[in-house]
Amino acid sequence: MTQTERFEFQAETKKLLDIIINSIYTNKEIFLRELISNASDALDKVRFLLTQGKDVYQKDLPLEIKIFLDNKNKTLTIEDSGIGMTKEEVVENLGTIAKSGTENFLKEISKEKGDAENIIGKFGVGFYSVFMVAKEVEVKSRSAKPDARPVLWKSDGMGTYEVAEIEEDLNRGTKITVYLKDDATYLLGKEKIKSIIKTHSNFIAFPIYVDGEKVNTIPALWKEPKFKIKKEQYDDFYKFLTHDPEPPLDYVHISVDAPVQFSSIVFIPPKSTVIFDAISDEYGLDLYVNRVLIQKKYKELIPRYLGFLKGVVDSSDLPLTLAREGIQENRIIQKINSTLTKQVLKKLEEIAEKDKEKYNTFWREHSKVFKLGYTDLQNREIFAKLLRFNSSKCKDEKELISLDDYIKNLKQDQNEIYYVSGSDRRSCDNSPYIEKFKEKDIEVLYLYEPIDEFILQALTEYNGKKFVAVEHADVSKLDTSKDKKEDSVDVSPLLKKIKDVLKDKIQDVRTTERLSQSPVCLVNPTTGISSQMQKVLQLITKDQSIPKYIMEINPKHEIIKELAEAVSKNKGDGFVDLTINYLYQVALLQNGFVPDVNEFAQNSFEILKKAGKYLIENA
Repeated sequence: MTQTERFEFQAETKKLLDIIINSIYTNKEIFLRELISNASDALDKVRFLLTQGKDVYQKDLPLEIKIFLDNKNKTLTIEDSGIGMTKEEVVENLGTIAKSGTENFLKEISKEKGDAENIIGKFGVGFYSVFMVAKEVEVKSRSAKPDARPVLWKSDGMGTYEVAEIEEDLNRGTKITVYLKDDATYLLGKEKIKSIIKTHSNFIAFPIYVDGEKVNTIPALWKEPKFKIKKEQYDDFYKFLTHDPEPPLDYVHISVDAPVQFSSIVFIPPKSTVIFDAISDEYGLDLYVNRVLIQKKYKELIPRYLGFLKGVVDSSDLPLTLAREGIQENRIIQKINSTLTKQVLKKLEEIAEKDKEKYNTFWREHSKVFKLGYTDLQNREIFAKLLRFNSSKCKDEKELISLDDYIKNLKQDQNEIYYVSGSDRRSCDNSPYIEKFKEKDIEVLYLYEPIDEFILQALTEYNGKKFVAVEHADVSKLDTSKDKKEDSVDVSPLLKKIKDVLKDKIQDVRTTERLSQSPVCLVNPTTGISSQMQKVLQLITKDQSIPKYIMEINPKHEIIKELAEAVSKNKGDGFVDLTINYLYQVALLQNGFVPDVNEFAQNSFEILKKAGKYLIENA
């Protein structure tokens, strides 16, 4: 061994290493990921030289990573057959902190207000994470340059390191021996090391052996050419990633070179994970850089409304730095997000066109999450195209139609898309608001979830057709010219009577053409939202008050005719007032509001008493 040279780090190195060890990494086991990543980089470099036909020392040496555990000496050794380093390169690469200057480094940290994760990667100090678990580190390296000499580097991370050329006969590559601290000897467990590798480095392109056993047995499928991969391989890879025993509903495999280079496989799971309508905030894709796991469930890679997706993204454009534990949202991530979103939406459109049943399965399972896409202005057109609804013309509650399907069924001169909100098909079918639409055979979309109305309000229209709630629809547009003419009475006195009886319970009262079966209905005076939506908003704000609606009456209904006649002849003996109150309370119930229970019960009893008396008198 030639003379050993001792290098001193700059004065603040100890403080710097303290930041690295105690502030940046929250998981000490990450050091192994860093060392394996460095080994993989070294192997990539030597492989490139070999493919270029360069003169490389031990060119037939297998490209691999080996890890050895020595319980007796309490050491963990990681060895690669990569490009290796000369003495000068060891000083340059392993002395990066000293070369970069700790003073400048610490100034950068102060600029970032203490957030070292944003800038530490610039200084190439990932290797130094090893001192979280090491009391001393020894590095032996043999460069791929044919005439290079082996070199030894040693340090305890406390401010100095030693470098010397040695006479030892070493294979090409780098061998790092970590002398573990007492509180890190648990890392000598083989199963523990295997678990760490499978979590963070399972898809490294080179084989990783732990005491002779190959650990990374699953290939990085996203890096393989698509035409070489069989469906069974995609299915197996999905099951490996998710532990789901069922194969995925479908998948998207993309490789992009511009504007950002990345590869990705994302899967549409066969089943939803939404429980009790609670959409979890735990979503995202696993982010890799050159096959090294950076973060699981990284949210910024996909919008929330695609949060049902499972899969991986791998980009070499992202820095493989110490900032792995906290990659901040940046331009590259945003571009990946945008590209992935468009590709997934395109895939869903393709499924909807080619396999209706599969798409309906997707909708039934994932629509609760997917519907959140109404906020995506950039992809609004294709999002609207992918929406599905039940409607008044569907044979049952399971049948689904698209907005394009609805438009195909438009009546002549119909320029609006009508909808009604309700808790289920029965409530929508029985809504008084759609009576005239049914009579005219005009299709009405049924909205069963509160978000549905938010979606239509956000979209405002589709293909030039405006979305309109049936309770706010202008029924004069429904061609009532062919309606059966019925005898009617003057209801003006009744309208005044209703105002007098209900007083401040309603905002106004008027006649309507929208009803054909019901005598009355209540309409929200705010045309922006339906009565059902108003009810939902009040539930959210815990407002239990009953809003002031506009009462609409059907002048052709027998009850209204009789009430109008009774009022005009000054008859009723209080029964008119009772009936008006009762009609109002029934209409409230139809809108989802509970009237005063005792008053409603008393009104019901009185009406039953009157009805009983009528039956006796006319028996």
